[in-house]
Amino acid sequence: MRSTRTDDRDRILELREAIDRTGYYPEVVADGVVAAIAGEQVVSFFVHHEPTFERDEVRRHQSVIVLTPSRLVLAHTDEHAGDDLLPEPYTSTSTEAVRLSAVKSVVVTRMTANPTGGPTPPAEAVMTIGWGGVSRLDLEPAGCSDPECDADHGYTGVLASDDFSLRVSAAADGLDAVAGLLSFAESLSARTHSG
Repeated sequence: MRSTRTDDRDRILELREAIDRTGYYPEVVADGVVAAIAGEQVVSFFVHHEPTFERDEVRRHQSVIVLTPSRLVLAHTDEHAGDDLLPEPYTSTSTEAVRLSAVKSVVVTRMTANPTGGPTPPAEAVMTIGWGGVSRLDLEPAGCSDPECDADHGYTGVLASDDFSLRVSAAADGLDAVAGLLSFAESLSARTHSG
């Protein structure tokens, strides 16, 4: 939900406050995030808490994205009902740290309602980050412009890097969250360009 822009200050305390404000297992989330940061300076961050509906239950999960001088750190915490492995409700936190030099793309999509009505903040934003860990291949039959043609033209497709994607909307998360995601994406883009 909250993000900060790139500058020379360490933002670890602001990150911790943002995690605490969500009220979503702050000690558990912060423990995983701080361990993954491994003492590096926090340059920028984004915290996103999202409830989801699963059958007749509400499940919550939280993503925390942190930019350090050398790495992109992603943490995701889910809550689970008890199961055969752990009979009591529990959380699981997964973290991944990616060298900034490995980040291949930062794709940002902004959705702006009524764009002809003057300057309006985006109502929704999606940020997709690719570093080559996961790729998606979308194939479809190739064709030609001749409506009478029945030849096999093979396939055409797109290979897209799709390691991490996050969507926020003003309706669900608030305008500040949309602006925060865009700010984080800008900070990340500024640190991943080739120079």
